[in-house]
Amino acid sequence: MSDRNNLFPVFLKLEMLETLIVGGGNVGLEKLEALLKNSPAAKITLIGREIRNEIKSLAAQHSSIKLIERNFRLWDAWDKDIIILATDDKKLHESIRAFTRPRNVLINVADTPDLCDFYLGAVVTKGNLKIGISTNGKSPTIAKRMREYLEDALPEDTNALLDNMQKIRDQIKGDFNQKIKVLNEVTGTWLNNKK
Repeated sequence: MSDRNNLFPVFLKLEMLETLIVGGGNVGLEKLEALLKNSPAAKITLIGREIRNEIKSLAAQHSSIKLIERNFRLWDAWDKDIIILATDDKKLHESIRAFTRPRNVLINVADTPDLCDFYLGAVVTKGNLKIGISTNGKSPTIAKRMREYLEDALPEDTNALLDNMQKIRDQIKGDFNQKIKVLNEVTGTWLNNKK
């Protein structure tokens, strides 16, 4: 179906994967900030012919970031699990894509959906609750607006609810169906009190 988003949402433990960002300009900075906002301990190598000072400052605050200021070389991608391409060189992006395809490395190419294996969507975080928003690459602006809406709509004590739900879940006796019934009642009461 072309009228629906068929992407499979997944949350990655980036501190357990090797991520490469190619590009040290504005887009590279944007991608680095997005990764670190969600995974502050992410293992990231960023390669750029020139690297912005803002990227250098950010990297100085995170020991898991490695910066390499030079042109990208194909072997830079050899041991990576995820690659984010953030340059304005489409031929470079295509050659990296061709080189890494046989190894099944996941690639995101800024502003080039047809070369992407995945998209970086908007993310809402309230404590341990994380919601990913995707428009299937059609409108980052709509994803951003939805993120802002949900950030305002979700109560600040969402994390307290999650902590309490875990305690309640651990204490409930009975089979799976009984546990679901109790948990649905508890969350329904909480949501009704927030209206």
